[in-house]
Amino acid sequence: MQDNRAKVTGVVLAGGRARRMANKDKGLIQYRGQPLVRRAIDALAPSVSQIIINANRNQDIYSRFGHPVVSDLTDTYDGPLAGILSCLKTIDTPYLLSIPCDCPLIESKLLTQMINTFLHKQVDAGVAFDGERIHPVFLILKIGLVDSLELYLAGGQRKIDTWLFQHKLEKIDFSEHPDMFKNINTPEDLRELESKNRNTLNTDGGEGE
Repeated sequence: MQDNRAKVTGVVLAGGRARRMANKDKGLIQYRGQPLVRRAIDALAPSVSQIIINANRNQDIYSRFGHPVVSDLTDTYDGPLAGILSCLKTIDTPYLLSIPCDCPLIESKLLTQMINTFLHKQVDAGVAFDGERIHPVFLILKIGLVDSLELYLAGGQRKIDTWLFQHKLEKIDFSEHPDMFKNINTPEDLRELESKNRNTLNTDGGEGE
């Protein structure tokens, strides 16, 4: 299969307020001994040519992970699309692949599958689909959509789904991989996911914590 990494810039979306996480910077929260952003970077790295971190605070800390840090063009926390727009304006690859910083079970092979499916379909954008609904922050799109996105946000719109469906969109089926969408929005989510993984390790004969 063709190696498409050179065509794609990966973006870790870590620019939200994280209100349900007591406004803590989610990308820097520790999960099983690593910051969540580190896990996202490691998942992206085998599938893309370069990585950007979208962050609106603690930029100096994020820069220590060895990748460019790009903030939103505004300081009003306008959602994931604002981060995607700022990154689209900085990349020099034909495509951008975004993932959230708070889904620590993402696998690199699934991101590569997403890229290959998107390119095969020859659409404007591809979005992850779990069999019931789309997960729009798992998104790959053409750099040529930058003007459309800028106009959409300038009009006061924020909803990702509404903008995506204005374009030729492919729902990329990951219904057999539901774990990739398990995200950490609250302290309870973090405890639950860590507890589940500890139990799995013990069941499999691995080391408990």
